[in-house]
Amino acid sequence: MIVSASYRTDIPAFYGRWFLNRFRAGWAKAVNPYGRQVSTIPLRLGVDGFVFWTRNPGPFLDALAEIRRAGMPFALHCTVTGYPRALESSVIEVERSLSLMAEIAKTHGPRVVVWRYDPILASSLTPLDWHEENFARLAARLAGITDEASVSFATLYRKTGRNLAAAARAHRFGWGDPPAEDKRALLPRLAQAAAAHGIRLTLCSQPDLLAEGVAPAACIDARRLEDVARGWGLDRRIAAKVKGNRPGCLCHESRDIGEYDTCPHGCTYCYAVNARALAKRRHAGHDPDSEFLLPPPWLEQQDAPPALL
Repeated sequence: MIVSASYRTDIPAFYGRWFLNRFRAGWAKAVNPYGRQVSTIPLRLGVDGFVFWTRNPGPFLDALAEIRRAGMPFALHCTVTGYPRALESSVIEVERSLSLMAEIAKTHGPRVVVWRYDPILASSLTPLDWHEENFARLAARLAGITDEASVSFATLYRKTGRNLAAAARAHRFGWGDPPAEDKRALLPRLAQAAAAHGIRLTLCSQPDLLAEGVAPAACIDARRLEDVARGWGLDRRIAAKVKGNRPGCLCHESRDIGEYDTCPHGCTYCYAVNARALAKRRHAGHDPDSEFLLPPPWLEQQDAPPALL
């Protein structure tokens, strides 16, 4: 089994102590965001590896070292976009991100680090031609640090549109969803810029936009985890089947231990946060000694449903 930690929130940046506590215990509890069922998810026995997702791996470096000492391979998806502060108010500086990614690759191997330039947001601050220049500049800095850049265009859910509209009013910028042909025209140019630095461009769960030089992404990638283990002198075979969570997703089957509405980074385009104020409150009230990253409210009630406990 592969554990994802987490595409619902930034565990390495904000919940590293909680993760280490649960890792040492060997399990965590998580709530299904749709059916609200509670599951106990192993974090040691029966786990083939971990996939972490973050905008700031700095607070998590010691945790990565401990996980490696336990002989458990991991991959780290690091999002670096370099967008203006009007779009992502609280992420760490690009130079710090690049430095951390370089340190992780040097310590654990270049197959560990995946660069996410995601999502590609079209706005008056970040038009598509701006992305071409910005992406090429970052790709040049990441040569030898990563072998994959995973991208996707912003999906403008209702909550995403609401948050973008509020930011646009506050900072006076425009935004929108470009035509598919404009997106397809951009991707080969990004692929060429990435390839010039030994980086393969992959597209996450948008198969209708695939273009020359662009491969479909498998963000939860058992083969990458096997390669990481091999680089550490370990022999691992991971018998995970492809089981995407939406059309076009080629991820291997995994269990996610995160919770939506808990990341306080404040990125206006984020699909995982309804409101930053809510995420900040939940982060402030987080208990690193809890079995859950965020316990469901009914557990605090005397008449909690027995079937869910």
